[in-house]
Amino acid sequence: MISSDTGNTAWVLVSATLVFFMMPGLALFYGGMERSKNVLNTIMQSFFLIGVISVEFMLIGYPLIFGNDVDGIIGNLNKIGLTGTENNVMESANIPEMAFIAFQCMFAIITPAIMSGSITGRMRFAPFVIFAVIWSLLIYNTMAHWVWGGGFLAKLGALDFAGGLVIHVLSGVSGLVLCLLLGRRRGYGHMPMLPHHLPMTVLGGAILWFGWFGFNAGSALGAGSLAANALLTTQISAAIGIVDWVLAERYHRGKPTVLGTVSGGVSGLVAITPAAGFVTPVAAIFVGLIGAVCCYAAVAILKNKLGYDDSLDAFGIHGIGDIRGAIATGSFATVTVNPDGANGLFYGGNLLLPQLISIAAAVIFSVIGTVVIFKVISLFMDMRVSIGAESLGVDISEHGEEAYNQSEFKSSGRFITSNHHSLV
Repeated sequence: MISSDTGNTAWVLVSATLVFFMMPGLALFYGGMERSKNVLNTIMQSFFLIGVISVEFMLIGYPLIFGNDVDGIIGNLNKIGLTGTENNVMESANIPEMAFIAFQCMFAIITPAIMSGSITGRMRFAPFVIFAVIWSLLIYNTMAHWVWGGGFLAKLGALDFAGGLVIHVLSGVSGLVLCLLLGRRRGYGHMPMLPHHLPMTVLGGAILWFGWFGFNAGSALGAGSLAANALLTTQISAAIGIVDWVLAERYHRGKPTVLGTVSGGVSGLVAITPAAGFVTPVAAIFVGLIGAVCCYAAVAILKNKLGYDDSLDAFGIHGIGDIRGAIATGSFATVTVNPDGANGLFYGGNLLLPQLISIAAAVIFSVIGTVVIFKVISLFMDMRVSIGAESLGVDISEHGEEAYNQSEFKSSGRFITSNHHSLV
């Protein structure tokens, strides 16, 4: 029997817990940006998925992604219910397969939670959960197999170190499709929809940044030079994303904002995700720089011009950011960083074409899959809350709870107002 490497195992287990910590981080990040009457529902969408997607992934998601390949499309069910994984050691990383399963489970959880940022304040909770489970089962698991499980995109040569294509492009594009199918929030474009608690958003963003080190560096599946490179490129890209976004905001709007600062950091984190283990630290500067510019343009300009209501900019940051990140991987990747990777365009390689094909596959698959799943569920239940419920707030209409005692806020005059980078 092959023995596992304790150092690598420890790092993967720690990384799994770091990625798990991103879930409450995302809940706070999104929750602070929502209006006070919808904050609990926004947080609930992230927290409840921890439970339901974990069960789905353990029973059938992991076998579909990492089971034996079937014609480049999906894994077979030889590991259904994690059958036969108890004492396995993965030879490529010398870690227990159970540790790898735990790590991948956290990725599966956060992916549908990201797209919830596009539809806050208007989608009923039960249909959202049903949609998220079916979407994870059919869309996420399939795309993850194509890229990570030996499917046709992996055979084509596409690279995605920590989930740019599989997680961010897929969830960001699906979030955009969902918000278009649901329609805009009532009053969108005519009344301000400001974040109710920016300190909560900053705290959530900081937790996301902290957890992202496990997200990216943990994908090395070992405590070595590759993990160190991924952690460093992650930090650099996020840092330049902050600087870049704030400068763009200062030039475009006249004032730098706290929300812009945290959004810039997240855009840099998103952009480097597919490339973290394939590019040099110097290249990470360009990845974060260009990624943040693209995300800012999508959030502050494109959304307003086209009029779609991507509530908390899941598409603008995650979708756009990692489309750009996947392209950057095809441009800046080098085998000097990761011998198991490939050389990108700037190193004389042919990686850019597989990356572009993979982006197209992710976008087309997520659009079609989201529309079909949404339409089927809508045959059996109402997807959107009623006019009265939306005016009252989905916290009360869907959960019977309030985050704050509104009468106390009114009597004390404590109303929180601030600039939103996507203010309409």
